[in-house]
Amino acid sequence: MSERPTPVDGAAAAPAPRRGAPRAANVPRMETVWITAPDLARRAALAKSRSRLMITACGFAALFLAVAGKLAVATILSPMQPRLPAPSAQHLPDPAETPQGADGAPATGDAGTPPRDSVASGLGAHRAMITDRNGEILAVSLPTAGLFANPREMIDQAQAAHRLKQVLPRIDEDAARARLTSEKQFVYLARQITPREELAINRLGIPGIYFEPTERRRYPQGHAAAQLLGGVDVDERGIAGVERYFDDRLRDDARPLRLSVDLRVQSVVREELDTAITTFGAIGGAGVVMDVRTGEVLAMVSLPDYDANAAAAAKPEQRFNRVTTGSYEPGSTFKLQTVSMALDSGLVTINNGFDASHPIVVGRFTISDFEGKKRFLMVPEIIAYSSNIGAAHMAAFVGTERQHAWMEKMGMLTRVPIELPETATPLYPPVTNWKEIATMTIAFGHGIAVSPLHVITGVSAIVNGGTLRHPTLLARDPDGEPPPGVRVMQQTTSDTVRKLMRLVVTDGFGKNAEVPGYYVGGKTGTAEKIAHHGYNHNSRVSAFICAYPMQAPRYAVYMMLDEPHATAATHGYATAGWVIAPSVGKVIARIGPMLGVLPDLEHAAEINQALYIPLQPGRAGGGKVAGAAKTVAAPVAARGTEPPGHRPPSLPATVLPVAPAHARDLNHQASLRTPSGDTAIAHAE
Repeated sequence: MSERPTPVDGAAAAPAPRRGAPRAANVPRMETVWITAPDLARRAALAKSRSRLMITACGFAALFLAVAGKLAVATILSPMQPRLPAPSAQHLPDPAETPQGADGAPATGDAGTPPRDSVASGLGAHRAMITDRNGEILAVSLPTAGLFANPREMIDQAQAAHRLKQVLPRIDEDAARARLTSEKQFVYLARQITPREELAINRLGIPGIYFEPTERRRYPQGHAAAQLLGGVDVDERGIAGVERYFDDRLRDDARPLRLSVDLRVQSVVREELDTAITTFGAIGGAGVVMDVRTGEVLAMVSLPDYDANAAAAAKPEQRFNRVTTGSYEPGSTFKLQTVSMALDSGLVTINNGFDASHPIVVGRFTISDFEGKKRFLMVPEIIAYSSNIGAAHMAAFVGTERQHAWMEKMGMLTRVPIELPETATPLYPPVTNWKEIATMTIAFGHGIAVSPLHVITGVSAIVNGGTLRHPTLLARDPDGEPPPGVRVMQQTTSDTVRKLMRLVVTDGFGKNAEVPGYYVGGKTGTAEKIAHHGYNHNSRVSAFICAYPMQAPRYAVYMMLDEPHATAATHGYATAGWVIAPSVGKVIARIGPMLGVLPDLEHAAEINQALYIPLQPGRAGGGKVAGAAKTVAAPVAARGTEPPGHRPPSLPATVLPVAPAHARDLNHQASLRTPSGDTAIAHAE
């Protein structure tokens, strides 16, 4: 019996019009539409499928949105550092460190284990970056990988070695084959594989090949501050410089290490120093810029230098940091220490003078002046004209004990405390041999050898008001208080010596360092270097130390040339005033604006008047010197009680450049040598 169709709901409600009949004659006509049960089932199935498709589409849309959001977070909003897969524990046996070959990979026949420290560093935090004071990157560690293998898991070891050679041309295929054919479960094949090389090796599909996460230290600035930064070994451990001094800090703390060095200033000093070395044919040079208020080192340059990324190829003379490990006789730059000592003791004033009309001669040894005035000199003239004779008499008058105590107080007898492991020990006569002769020669920078860092640290204390602050390579808070220091002299002494330093530039041998508007004050120093059998008159160190602006000193600059040669432009002279003072002036003119110190020409008259000190302050209208000591070289016992105008008897002893016993002692202590082989000590001009 056939099923009865189901009427469609509401079909009878619509009236059926009659064709040709008037509108009023229309009457409803009932029609019935029947739908079979199979049609209804089919319609229900379609509706159900449509609902399921909509739900599935919404699910896929939500899934894709979640994936897109996760990718956006991982790659744009909060990108994660890529991490190489750590080696499985079953492939890392527990022997000692692997002996290293010349190429950085383990030697053939080794124990077959990666160094524990290397694995640990790879699995832990990266070595922290090193930046300059402005955030410029000086050193950074990039992720790499170490390549090792388990030969027992390989099918064809010879073929594996050949295929690896195609991806890594730097490995030795024969050595790799020998390692892979051994019976070991672990052999090291290469270090510091780049991510690109790792991907290429993975594509080879060689079984038994594994990687361990490692790092490679890179120095984006190349030569800049190479000796200062030092370097790391293959296991990312510091071996020299800042990298070694702060090794624990860089390994344990991921925050960047911010140094006081300003890369801009560093580049300027290096460029000007390199130009001077080329111009005057010097074998090397050094340059330092220091903030005299905080002790921060803004630049430290030693030439020749090397590319920090290729430290293994650097020569010994390139690794040699003349600023901290070079010991040189400071020459006439040390006269600033002598005059500061004399004025601060109260025994000498700028109104006093000393007889420099005749060299100090005993036997075959002589203390004389370079282009001496051959007359009585006032204290300002002794500094401006760089009189060795006047400085010797001045130190002798103050006394040996006071001089030794002063040098000790100024840090000239100990290593300079700075964040570098490579610092030189000063060379000086022992207390038992620090006699009157040594006192006189040390007065003009002879008979004592210190590093350039000693010189600039001492001068910074002289010009900043008399407070000695240790130099530092760590950046300080620019808005913070100056670090504590030790007062080593009176403020009045500092003020007077600053005027004397300004006098050297306006009226003395430092005129070539003048920079309009910066009111530079400094001191030249030219010293002959000692050879194996005495001083070499054709080999010298020429240096200039200065600070600016002298009305309110902010920065000190020291630059030195090692063995410069005269040119026609210097009229045959290779002294500091001709060969290095001009370079210092160029550095100041370039770095001044960088450091926020602009030239002040508007108040030039007022500033020059405030810094003015006459060459002969004791003279009135060209008359005789009032209260001046015509010569001062009395025995030690009488010093401190004699008035400056007293004339003592003649010198009782010969004034030697270096007393015989003293010379033997210095030669015995002088373990630091320059690249030329000469002991790094010099003879004052």
